[in-house]
Amino acid sequence: MLSVLDWVHLLFFERVGLGALTPVGLAIAVAISLHVLHVKRDTATALGWMGLAWLAPFAGGVLYALFGINRISRRARQLRPHDHFQHELTAAHPPASAAHLAPLERAGARITRRPLLEGNRIELLSNGDEAYPRMLSAIAGARSSIALESFILRDDAAGGDFLDALIAAQNRGVAVRVLIDGIGGGYFRARAARRLEAAGVPVARFMHSALPWRMPFINLRTHRKILIVDGREGFTGGMNISADNLLQSHPRHPVRDLHFHLAGPVVTELAEAFATDWAFAYGEDLAGRLWFPELASAGTAVARVITSGPDADNRKIEMLMLQAIACAHRSIAIQTPYFLPDERAVTALALAAMRGIAVDIVLPARSNHPFMDWALAAHVGPLLECGCRIWHNPPPFDHTKLMIIDGEWALIGSANWDMRSLRLNFEVNVEVYDAALVEGLTRRIVACQKSRLTGHRLAARSLPVRLRDAATRLALPYL
Repeated sequence: MLSVLDWVHLLFFERVGLGALTPVGLAIAVAISLHVLHVKRDTATALGWMGLAWLAPFAGGVLYALFGINRISRRARQLRPHDHFQHELTAAHPPASAAHLAPLERAGARITRRPLLEGNRIELLSNGDEAYPRMLSAIAGARSSIALESFILRDDAAGGDFLDALIAAQNRGVAVRVLIDGIGGGYFRARAARRLEAAGVPVARFMHSALPWRMPFINLRTHRKILIVDGREGFTGGMNISADNLLQSHPRHPVRDLHFHLAGPVVTELAEAFATDWAFAYGEDLAGRLWFPELASAGTAVARVITSGPDADNRKIEMLMLQAIACAHRSIAIQTPYFLPDERAVTALALAAMRGIAVDIVLPARSNHPFMDWALAAHVGPLLECGCRIWHNPPPFDHTKLMIIDGEWALIGSANWDMRSLRLNFEVNVEVYDAALVEGLTRRIVACQKSRLTGHRLAARSLPVRLRDAATRLALPYL
């Protein structure tokens, strides 16, 4: 009769092949397992990495070194030894009509460590046709400083105008700083970055290196879109800088999107987000009145910036979203190009619908990544069963990211509703209390609710399609 030790040896060493582990392979597997136990909180992720380490220690070691270790947290904290961005900003509170959202305001203060600020003006800009001329006009009128950060900045019919304007500003003595993602901006060619460098504009490519031992973390990108001019006016949202966003020129791959023009004290918080990223990528601290002037009231909107990334800001936007869902009394409206949240968000939305909240989620009828659509089909069944309404927005592809609670509070910015955005990317969003803006955004979401996805439509998929979708969903953390 086999003893317990015999069974362990048979199952884990003979059948699985661990008996073939060399001392080096065994050391790698043990080292990975100890590191996983120390730093990984998600049990499924931890078990996956440990299983890979023991079954294939050498390949698993390489993969874990590239994708499993978050060195960003350590480096980011080294670049933030003290908070030198603190300003005398007076915290505001939600307007009286949104008094029931006070718990959301308190949670936001704890999550972000930034105050909710009054005295702001936030203006909606549709597509590149409205946003780009306003942004270019601001750059052309800059007197002291320009800070630009974008996931994508192409040297094309749209981006070329930005490059010309930035170089012209640099030549007339304006302090210009440009941060472009190391992969989104082109890993090999990076024409926009090279053109700016050639013109003497300080430019950094976020998390980029051609050296094998300094390869970037492919999943950890800056997805933020920020433009700050003279420290006084800002632009942010979901829009990259590309000719695809100029819908009036009928591009081959049109992309609808929203961007926002900001004025008032909240611009300081947006400038802080850029300054932190610039210090991380370029090693230069931006400080003083050139980048952070005193800002007077510019409107009636109450707002706060929320940054999130795989560093000290880990999951902050996701946490704020969950708190907003919990605080909703009447309605939750979401528009996003990609919808693959984790089970916590799915459960929170399902529970909201079950307690009588109207939950509406607007998605593109067809995204620009088919595998995202496949995984989505295998992911949203529980939401439909609990009464959430999922709507399809017909082409062209809509890249808009919005969340509205009770028609009183809006979340705008760069973060998608997927695990890549909420846990891996560096994102920036702005929470806003502004009746006129929220009303306009609500009308836009309603106008995009063209056809409704039903459980019957999902069930009608053929078995091969359902299996394909379910298999794709397994890669959810990296989609």
